[in-house]
Amino acid sequence: MIRVHPRLTFSLLSMAACLFLIQAAARFGFARLLSRSALVTNSISAAQSAIDISPSDPEAHRTRAAILNRQQMPAEAVKSLESAASLRYRDDYLWIDLANTREELGSSAGALAALDQAVRWAPYYAHTHWQRGNLLLRMGRPVEAFDDLRKAAATNRSYLPHIMDLAWRYSRGDLESTETLIDINDDDERNVLIRYLIAAKAFRAAFELSHPSDLFGELLNGGFEDPLVLNSTGFGWLVSPDQNKNRLAIDVSEKFEGSKSLQINLAGNWTPGTSLLSQTFIVESGTTYTVYFRVKTKDLVTGGPPLIVVTDANNNQLLGKSENLPTASSGWVTLNFDFTALPTSQAAVISLQRNNCDSSPCPIFGTMWLDWFQIGQTKPAITR
Repeated sequence: MIRVHPRLTFSLLSMAACLFLIQAAARFGFARLLSRSALVTNSISAAQSAIDISPSDPEAHRTRAAILNRQQMPAEAVKSLESAASLRYRDDYLWIDLANTREELGSSAGALAALDQAVRWAPYYAHTHWQRGNLLLRMGRPVEAFDDLRKAAATNRSYLPHIMDLAWRYSRGDLESTETLIDINDDDERNVLIRYLIAAKAFRAAFELSHPSDLFGELLNGGFEDPLVLNSTGFGWLVSPDQNKNRLAIDVSEKFEGSKSLQINLAGNWTPGTSLLSQTFIVESGTTYTVYFRVKTKDLVTGGPPLIVVTDANNNQLLGKSENLPTASSGWVTLNFDFTALPTSQAAVISLQRNNCDSSPCPIFGTMWLDWFQIGQTKPAITR
């Protein structure tokens, strides 16, 4: 009987194990190469070859599913995704891919089961809750849906405008329902919703969320008595960021009424037709209003004098404008003009602009003061 030394036996076994691992690694590497090639060439047969070579590689099954989905074969893609998910069950993105494909096949319940697994393995990530919340919303389960969507937005604030869009559309423009669905609990979230509503042209709802409804049809801080809070939530006076060379400041030495006015020092640059100062305010459709304001100027020199303009907030259509503001130097002057809201108007924008010039460039220099902006309704809304 031939006796084999133990060290030799160990060496032979080690060599066999090494050869096996080398062969397995070679198969795995070749399978991955085939998978990449299959994605580039959109070849189902190449993807299947990758699976045949390395059946325990989840990426091979996932590649086959991706190609099948590209070729509008979701039923076959589901099988490959299920195989991939069973091999790498902690991969939340695999479960999301499976959920999307199951939903495409009409299986909302199957999609929800897959997204439950995605949330299970990635409970603290926003995207899993976001995906499940959207599916639940499509399934007509809004309470559960917005619970998930709120968790997503709490984890990743970039989702916040999107949840507001979903809530606003799902509630069909009802502000109270929107607030309930979002469950706003701080000023930051409230301000994001206000900005969203303004962007969605829902001006009345945005104003109602930020100010008392008895201020509808009025300008905020028309006498500049309160601090000039620039671009806070979309209402109040806004200063164009493109006009940073012109200096605006509250002045306590010059005023028409009250204790303050707005002083504007013009340093040359102000593009005609653009707004230097503006405010959005709520109007009743079809109603005629009168705008009153006071102005004082000192050494105002320009070929394109300033004026006050009112436009529709939805489409920028001109509704009315003042006469040109005084040039050179003047004491306090009271000006007024009328405008009529469109039948479709929700809000209007009052702005300080300047006329076009006969020559270019057309600088403007000097100082002006504004005070006592008021808006009064002169004719009732048109009824039909």
